[in-house]
Amino acid sequence: MNLTVIPLTSRKKTEKFCFFDELKNIIKSSKVVIKEGDILVISSKFISNSQGRILEIEKSRVCEEAKKIAKKFNTNEKFMEIVYRESDKILGGVAGFAMATTNGILAPNAGIDKSNSKGTKIILYPNEPDKFAEELKRRIFLELKLHVGIIIVDSRLMPARIGTTGVAIACAGIEPTKDLRGEKDLDGNPLKVTFQATADNLASIANHKMGEGDDLHPIAIVRDSGCELTNRKIVSDEMIIPYEQCVYIRSFSS
Repeated sequence: MNLTVIPLTSRKKTEKFCFFDELKNIIKSSKVVIKEGDILVISSKFISNSQGRILEIEKSRVCEEAKKIAKKFNTNEKFMEIVYRESDKILGGVAGFAMATTNGILAPNAGIDKSNSKGTKIILYPNEPDKFAEELKRRIFLELKLHVGIIIVDSRLMPARIGTTGVAIACAGIEPTKDLRGEKDLDGNPLKVTFQATADNLASIANHKMGEGDDLHPIAIVRDSGCELTNRKIVSDEMIIPYEQCVYIRSFSS
């Protein structure tokens, strides 16, 4: 069986809504049937929208630390207040951008997005994405009696590469990585450090079909992925490498 990606179309959403009800509406209107073993890849911004995670920049109260960061990187103080508040750690930056981590993912301005909102409004990361993915997986099983995987995807810039790619910020129902250490390469040499980023790979494949513009495909079904399903609870820390082991972050800080 060949891997297949089925993008699902939704209406544009501007207000908070019930995600599961909207998922059922999307599936019904798309005339697609979810099958056992399917992976549902969902836009992080679509989930954030359902949670009402949209803020008006001008309503931010700016703390002193955010003012310092905004001055250092020559950017809007109110916007930087939100970046500072939402990030785990700010590691550096350039004019207009603070390089920060959120949920262990390094991104300009902590992944906070202005592109899918109007005027001075911005969209934040979903609230508790691990919990959201797990609860959605369970609800699908309870109501549809299907074992599926869930991946929450966001777009991400790669160092020294043009364009964006998909990255998994949370998942449920699938093993997020595959440990290949000890297996042999083409020359018969044992692999010493290699892990396959299963969730990230599937997120990127689906993101290609979901689009980045006005496509209105916030959800995609990945079918016949061949990935390992699991009932255990997944936490996003399993997809994160500690700062001291990351060659990029170690290079920046040296």
